[in-house]
Amino acid sequence: MSPSLESLPTPQTAKRARRKEARPGELLAAALDIFVEKGFAATRVEEVALRAGVSKGTLFLYFASKEELFKAVVRQSLTSHFHELNGEVDGFTGSIASLLEHGMLTWWERVGRTKAAGISRLMLLEAHNFPEMAAFYQDEVVHPYQNLVRKILQRGVESGEFAPLNLDLATYSVTAPLIFMSVGQRADGSHPCTQKPFTPEEYIASQVRITLNGLLARPEQSGAASP
Repeated sequence: MSPSLESLPTPQTAKRARRKEARPGELLAAALDIFVEKGFAATRVEEVALRAGVSKGTLFLYFASKEELFKAVVRQSLTSHFHELNGEVDGFTGSIASLLEHGMLTWWERVGRTKAAGISRLMLLEAHNFPEMAAFYQDEVVHPYQNLVRKILQRGVESGEFAPLNLDLATYSVTAPLIFMSVGQRADGSHPCTQKPFTPEEYIASQVRITLNGLLARPEQSGAASP
């Protein structure tokens, strides 16, 4: 039986339905903008709701507090990438040196150069004032990324492509330069700690070369014991 004219959605009801479905995404996008612009402490949920075009009450239908809103932003803009990155690492069939470079470049493309990198800057500035949020960020972002890098390095050691090394310290050596770039890089390519602008891709390629020169196994090291 064909639906009656009365049962068909009107343009107004269809618009309201689409609007309701879009609200969580719009709220998270607005929240990311304001968190990055103002920081966690200065962000007000009223501003987020206003920018998303909804009422404060509507925001609280989806997120019980500013803290829960921030956690949802982190999970959507940062944590969500680690599952796909882990899958790419597990399925990679080239050299581990190529995998390391791929991982660093991919992280920059999907996270470091996006607005979400501002969350890292926010946490560096405000973590001491919000220890619960800092612990959440460590669990959702810092530790998963460090574990991903550690897994790449361990594969290199186990395959014999990388020399034996302290995996924990090597992980910090790989991730620290990327954090340096993402928290300071400006839109024009300049960085407050450098005199000349540089492209992220050039920086990552240089960092990969420096890192690999210290990681690649040499014949005289083949029998060395792991620290």
